[in-house]
Amino acid sequence: MSASGQPYRVAVLVSGSGSNLQALLDAQRAGDLDRAEIVLAVSDRADAYGLQRALQHRVAAAFVPLHHPRDPVARAEWERRLADVTAAFTPDLIVLAGFMRVLSPVFLDRFPNRVINQHPALLPDDSSDTFVTSRGIVIPALRGAHVVADALRLGLPITGCTIHRVTPAVDDGPVLARSEVPIFPGDTEETLHERIKQIERRLIVEVVVHLARLSA
Repeated sequence: MSASGQPYRVAVLVSGSGSNLQALLDAQRAGDLDRAEIVLAVSDRADAYGLQRALQHRVAAAFVPLHHPRDPVARAEWERRLADVTAAFTPDLIVLAGFMRVLSPVFLDRFPNRVINQHPALLPDDSSDTFVTSRGIVIPALRGAHVVADALRLGLPITGCTIHRVTPAVDDGPVLARSEVPIFPGDTEETLHERIKQIERRLIVEVVVHLARLSA
């Protein structure tokens, strides 16, 4: 971990546009990240715009392709390469910001307690299948890659976003922050997801700053 007075080094893994990465980069440029410094953006996709966002801010960007995702041997080798690239920048924290690959202990064991994830749904403090909202409404704890669509399909009145530490279990691990987002009549997956992202952008900056301060 970073010693007192040294930058708190953050690597960000993305698979798409990188809007949450952009929130961190904007906060860094504005001087709002405190000790935290974004030092690397990595993607499994060459066309991920998040890589361009990083380069525009003079942050290192790397593409680590996964050619055979269903081959367990190839996938393990990819995770080792991903870990090697990430470790070269000695991160104190790794943020999965819209990173659409599940990471196993092959990667996670290299960075114990240093990987966090943004999840566009409300997750409980334990591993249960339900979540109780601030209004006492019991809703499913949605996990997986399609939770925004799932919230609409199930007719939920509320959803949200959660930032949590990553464990080998999918969308599990200790919760660091979360926020509720109401679902309105007429919402589409796009409109709902955009409102969730607006909250995610604020939360991820707050969490990174908090963790950086804790490490001082």
